[in-house]
Amino acid sequence: MGRKIIASNKKAFHDYTIVEKFDAGLVLTGTEIKSIRKGSINLKDGFAKIEDGEAWLYNVHISPYEQGNRFNPDPDRKRKLLLNKNEILKMLGKVKKEKYTIVPLNVFLENGWAKCEIALAKGKLLHDKREDIAKKAMDRDIARNFKVR
Repeated sequence: MGRKIIASNKKAFHDYTIVEKFDAGLVLTGTEIKSIRKGSINLKDGFAKIEDGEAWLYNVHISPYEQGNRFNPDPDRKRKLLLNKNEILKMLGKVKKEKYTIVPLNVFLENGWAKCEIALAKGKLLHDKREDIAKKAMDRDIARNFKVR
């Protein structure tokens, strides 16, 4: 089938420099997948941690499904990420040694399965953000000038 992006975290691209990306499966319960298919997910304040050799996703809000009544789980609970052991060990080493953060970038459906694209990221300082804004403005001006010609 292919990828269908459900939600993306634009704040992550603004606040962090993305170093490396990984695709991880999401362990969901009950009606969460129905809410995700509707697009009722918020990645804005989300982050991931590695605890006891497992990756967990925190602060990702999946709104309760309207027809789910009592079977709806807590919208802000932590969710397990499905990754290879080598990927987890690689991320754990970078997080401990080089002070990286693990942030979710996108949630997408691939062949009916909900997956999350996570990234190793380094926090940007204020002057880095200003440089990025200036670079985007320059690129826009260059593209505009080529379009006129």
